[in-house]
Amino acid sequence: MRVRRPYRSDVSDARWALIEPVFTAWRARRTGPGTAARVHDLREIVNAILYVNRTGIPWEYLPHDFPPYKTACDYYAKWEADGTTQQVHDLLREKSRRFHGRSVEPTAAVVDTQSVKTSGNVAEASQGIDAGKKIKGRQRHLITDTLGLALAVLVTAANVHDTTGGKLLLDDLAAAHPSVTKVWADGGYQNSIFNHGARLGIDVQVVQRPRTKGFEPLPKRWVIERTFGWLMQHRRLARDYEALPQRSRAMIHWAMANKMSRALTGESALTRRIETVIPLASA
Repeated sequence: MRVRRPYRSDVSDARWALIEPVFTAWRARRTGPGTAARVHDLREIVNAILYVNRTGIPWEYLPHDFPPYKTACDYYAKWEADGTTQQVHDLLREKSRRFHGRSVEPTAAVVDTQSVKTSGNVAEASQGIDAGKKIKGRQRHLITDTLGLALAVLVTAANVHDTTGGKLLLDDLAAAHPSVTKVWADGGYQNSIFNHGARLGIDVQVVQRPRTKGFEPLPKRWVIERTFGWLMQHRRLARDYEALPQRSRAMIHWAMANKMSRALTGESALTRRIETVIPLASA
């Protein structure tokens, strides 16, 4: 056994208890060559991912008291590909909705986009120019519930129109959350998204901007603007550093999982653990 001092991004015992069953079940399903010798503690892999997510460092700059960065990155990719990351995110969203006295499945949602610059490792084919915002990079298309919790996420090149991404999001929303019948949007979406929503049984309504000067939170839509603010608190999302759009989507899920688990346990950014005991081998 070896002991390390905690990082501010580490999951506390209470936060780990919320998501541990997902990872325990994932490891139990793993069979085949190489799976018998399980060297790394899954909690430490999660801590490594959250460290990258929160601080914005490249994987290879992970501190040496974490598992090797290639191992942590490999787990990150595996969990994105097999749906484990989204499973953790969705589990926490359900717990968060219950915590706020809401039913598990929402009936109303909000849609919007956020354009961000990309790093030098992102291929030209995976990025574009948002002519309206004068940003070359990628665009995050997001649908949240009325608490600001993500229901559907899509990452595209920044030159993909809001309406095009919005239609794809509505398809995902209708498949995963058929209870949603109302979606609020801004004036940047074209009429075709309203027609597309109607075919899916979803009423898409534009929230008009106030005519008064100065800043004023938009009715209904302010919750998704706050969600984008939550994402930007995680420095890995201040710019899109992921080579693949699906990995960028997973980074959004990890940021939201981080936010929701802290809210559920009533924790601030500082972990409550004084030290962490890391087993060299899992039982």
